[in-house]
Amino acid sequence: MNKKVLAALAAAMAFATSGCATVLNGTNVDYSTETRPDGATAKFTSGQECKTPCKLEMKRKTDQRVDLTADGYKPTYVLIQSKLGGSAFGNILLGGGIGAVVDGTNGSSNRLYPRPLIVRMAKEGTDDEAVLLDEKGNVVMTVKAHNDSVRVDVAKTIGPKLAGLEE
Repeated sequence: MNKKVLAALAAAMAFATSGCATVLNGTNVDYSTETRPDGATAKFTSGQECKTPCKLEMKRKTDQRVDLTADGYKPTYVLIQSKLGGSAFGNILLGGGIGAVVDGTNGSSNRLYPRPLIVRMAKEGTDDEAVLLDEKGNVVMTVKAHNDSVRVDVAKTIGPKLAGLEE
């Protein structure tokens, strides 16, 4: 066979056996965590830790829990859910069955939710609850409501105790 045909065939095979999301997104994502007020300690189940505001590299396919603590504020935790993103459907529509399997296996077609994570913490001694904020500073929902909405799914990967299903 001619060298050009072999090169073209090799390139086609490499493309066919890779996933679009793997190529475009990668398996990791920069994950921003902010709190109001700044300076809270954020401890993730991955073992990573930082002072807010901070940005860490995280695996797209990994559900997590982050515990947030700050002097004078109620400690809280947020469940971070890895959800299937739109790129998985692109693979299926474009006939990339192998790519869809690759992306699904390595998590590159997933997105972490919420992202970015912005939490307004509740002061000690008040009846206030911690809330999730959007990038404009608007309240999205309480942290409790968010955790309740993803708890059962996240518990499948981080365990029922960390997800808050067991004490």
